[in-house]
Order: sequence, then C-alpha cells, then structure tokens
Amino acid sequence: MLNRRSWLLAALAAATAPVAFARETAPALMLADVYQRGMSLDDYWVSEKYDGVRGYWDGKQLWTRGGERVIAPAWFTAGFPATPMDGELWAGRGQFTQAMSTVRSQTPVDAAWREIRFMVFDLPAQPGDFSARLSALRKLLPITSAPWLLPVAQQRATSHAELQALLDKTVKLGGEGLMLHRGNSMYRGERSAALLKFKPYDDAEARVVAMVPGKGRHDGRMGALWVESPEGRRFKLGSGFSDAERNNPPAIGSWVTYRYNGTNPGGLPRFARFLRVRPDIPS
Repeated sequence: MLNRRSWLLAALAAATAPVAFARETAPALMLADVYQRGMSLDDYWVSEKYDGVRGYWDGKQLWTRGGERVIAPAWFTAGFPATPMDGELWAGRGQFTQAMSTVRSQTPVDAAWREIRFMVFDLPAQPGDFSARLSALRKLLPITSAPWLLPVAQQRATSHAELQALLDKTVKLGGEGLMLHRGNSMYRGERSAALLKFKPYDDAEARVVAMVPGKGRHDGRMGALWVESPEGRRFKLGSGFSDAERNNPPAIGSWVTYRYNGTNPGGLPRFARFLRVRPDIPS
C-alpha cells in the first residue's frame, strides 16, 4: 500500500494526463459574470442567489450543469411541465452540502428530497427577452401538483446603495448573495454581462491539475493545489483547506470553487483560497 508521500508523487505524475473541461452532453446554460460597483443597473432585475446545485429540466429529465442525469424520485418531477426550465436545486440557506449530497445520490432518498426545492429563474426555450420570459415564468409557476417547484422572486434593481443594502440583508439572513439579470437580454448558453452575480467576496471555479506535497506540519500530506481556470490560467491554492481535506485532497481533474480578492494586472486572482469541491462539474 502506498504511503502518503508516494501517493502524492503518483498524483503529481498523473497531472499530465489530459482532462476534458466539459461533457458533450452538458446543457448550454447561461453563466454569470461578476457585478462591479459603477456598472449601470438600468433594466436589471435582481434576485437572491441560491446556494444549491444548478439544475436544468429539459421537459422530460433533470440534469446538472455538467450534463449528469439527476436521479430524483418519480414524485418529485411528476408534476413538472414539459417546458425547459433553468434553476437551482436548493435545500435552504447554508445547506449546500446537503443539496449536493441529495442531488448527486444515485439512489434517491425520499426524506432528503422532501427538503429540496427547484427554484426556477429562467425558461431557456421561451421566446423573447428576459422580461418576457419572466412574465411567462410567473404564469407557469407555481403549480399545486408540485409545490416544491417555485419561481425565483425578482424585483427591479435601482441604485448601488440599495443593491448593497439588499445584499447585506440577504447575507445576514444566511443567503449567499444576489443575481442580476438584464431585462432585454436573450437566453444564450455562455458567460455574459447580461447575468451578474453580486456577493460579499469574489469566487470562481478552477480544475485541479497538480498537487504540491506539504512541508513542516503538513509533511506527508497535500500542501497546495495547482489549478487551472477555464481561460487556461494556472495558479496555486495553498490556504482554506481543513486537515481532513489535506489528508484527502480533491482529485486531479476535479473542479473546485475558490475565493479571491480581485485580480492582478496579469488576470490572476489575488489571495486565492480554497472554498469547496464541485462534484457537479464533470472532470
């Protein structure tokens, strides 16, 4: 049996193997850019950012953002309309781990799924801009046959000061942040400033490409991760890990979420630190 040091060396060697960024079956979902103070808020809608698992209902089946099938109990989706819906499978504020565990389980547990809500924020196949799609969504949902299927509440954005006050209130209540969606935008499966996230800190995802053996008190276990952003930028994550995560670090090829404080002139994140593994994004 390999000791930890041998295992780390083997993991470093495995980092050279090519890893796909996404599966071909992954749905083309609209992805958010980051809101910055000074941006125009004209024509934007604002809603809470739900800390769950991105879900896509194609009219017949639920999928994750990465294109993995969600094995939900038959009763959960039985009342869903045949309309494609984009939303968040959510277990409540501060319950991301519970939501992730429930949604990714290949053997659905009714009791766990009773805690899940599918919070729908868009209708990708509906014609028209977001304001028109929102109007259609409000007519479609909620429905009595599936009370766990809910439209995300939206209100018009006004000023940065009011937006900041709403963010502070949401975070104080245990929420993650806010989402802003431009009313005149069409649904496009790409990252766009038509959809913005506003959180008390910056975060993003990156793929693990290598592990650095630890030194000192971390001798014999993971010291840091080399990760790569979707744009191909590589940088090191050395903080934010628990002892348990250093003993059993994220696998090479897996995706992680990290926090950071802005970027340097070269585009690399400043003070990047590990937040959590993202098993809903395929390696």
